[in-house]
Amino acid sequence: MTAARRSLWAGRVLALVGIMLAAVNLRTAVGALSPLVGVIDADIGLGALGAGFLGMLPPLCFAVFGLLTPLVSRRYPIEAVLIVAIAAMLGGHLVRAAAGGFPQLAIGSAICFAGMGAGNVLLPPLVKKYFPDRVGLMTSLYATVMAVSTLFPPLVAVPVAEGSSWHVSLGLWGLFAGAALVPWVIQLLAERRRGVATGLIDIIGEPSGRVPVARSWIAWALVVVLMESSIGAYSMFAWLPSIMQDVAGASAAEAGLYLSLFAAMGIPTAILVPMMVTRFRRIDLVVCAGGAFFVAGYLGLVLAPTTLPVLWVALAGMGPLLFPMALTLINVRSATQSGALALSGFVQGAAYVAAGLGPLGMGLLHDATGSWTPGLLLLAALCTLCIPAGLIVARNRTVESELRGRGLMD
Repeated sequence: MTAARRSLWAGRVLALVGIMLAAVNLRTAVGALSPLVGVIDADIGLGALGAGFLGMLPPLCFAVFGLLTPLVSRRYPIEAVLIVAIAAMLGGHLVRAAAGGFPQLAIGSAICFAGMGAGNVLLPPLVKKYFPDRVGLMTSLYATVMAVSTLFPPLVAVPVAEGSSWHVSLGLWGLFAGAALVPWVIQLLAERRRGVATGLIDIIGEPSGRVPVARSWIAWALVVVLMESSIGAYSMFAWLPSIMQDVAGASAAEAGLYLSLFAAMGIPTAILVPMMVTRFRRIDLVVCAGGAFFVAGYLGLVLAPTTLPVLWVALAGMGPLLFPMALTLINVRSATQSGALALSGFVQGAAYVAAGLGPLGMGLLHDATGSWTPGLLLLAALCTLCIPAGLIVARNRTVESELRGRGLMD
């Protein structure tokens, strides 16, 4: 029995809880680290290169494990792969909490981000599996949960570190990863009892269901959309506290509040954008709006950083509306669960490869010039790619129909 044949909630409560709890854990390890870079640097010595490397790790791990996860998920139950991913997040949090030097901190972060990268890819096809009749609603819900969970770590990171230590501040997020394991373990055991816990090869009858998404224009346009969001978001998560301290004279605690504001702006967009994608025809305008918000925020920080810093950070924080848009389009622009998984892995893997260069490039440009201006202007220039990408993803067709129309898929 498939989710499409069930009533709205019958047999899907655990999946709903599991998706929401998994979403809580997909950004906490990123937001908890950057406000503490100065504290950690003073304790164990990171340096600009080490801080830039840590900022580059999330998108790099998201890229690698975004590309690998679909290969594993074709052979094993998606629920089982997600359990392993959440367990990796938990282990990574614990390793970071116990770090006595940069190597252990980097290894723990990489383990945690690897689990998050797999989780990123798995949630869209899980929504398609359990809630094919509520794609917009479910994407809106879990994207909102992700946005809220991104807001709190930078808000509490410095106070917790000051009250205890940065080790505790990084490690406490493991509690949420442990909680996220419970519903998926129960769900997997229940599916095994019913004899339906299979990999996608068994579900869709591969190899005939294989979707060569790398040859799709829609897929590449979605890569650009997610890349723009990710480059901007991860560059800000890595460097916004430092930028605000340098150009706006903010204290460390105030800089953490600015980062929380940046993250908070993702909440209304996470609620609204997935619903707009499923109902609004001019998706290209929404894509261009995301790029325009980024540009306005970047230019404000360059031209008038002390005048209205809250406005510039808020505008830049609206730019990542491209993220929930891309998540929704992964399902809307795929006709099958196999297509959703293939598209999710390819889009997130390829986009995060490019996005990984953002934090590192920002750090290197700052070291070379002594200013944040070149990096911010470069990020603004990249936003022009939203225009052609928006025109392509606005076309009402799936990757499967596109590829069949071009004779690239049976």
